[in-house]
Amino acid sequence: MPDLEAEDQKLVTLARSARARNGAAEGAAVRDTDGRTYAATTVELPSFRLTAVQGAVAAALSSGAEGLEAAAVVTADVLVDEASVQAVRDVAKLAPIVRAEPSGEIAEVLQP
Repeated sequence: MPDLEAEDQKLVTLARSARARNGAAEGAAVRDTDGRTYAATTVELPSFRLTAVQGAVAAALSSGAEGLEAAAVVTADVLVDEASVQAVRDVAKLAPIVRAEPSGEIAEVLQP
């Protein structure tokens, strides 16, 4: 996998940190079109479930973000959850989604 640009690598670092801090299945981070970043982890409650990416997208939008430049998810899963992909695509059709292993190794970059 090719090296990521510094700003995209920062998203992976933020996602890994969030995942480790909460002991969650996934950690994610997104960057908005103003360059601000938002991180989140998986939320699983009896009444609802959010993927880490959905949480990060929700944090960005609730903070006034008008668009996204990129997203990253750190997970042991071999695929990015479809709900996560759709959450990013609802806001930014062309934003890349980086999937990284818990070690931080880049597994793939999803392009539209």
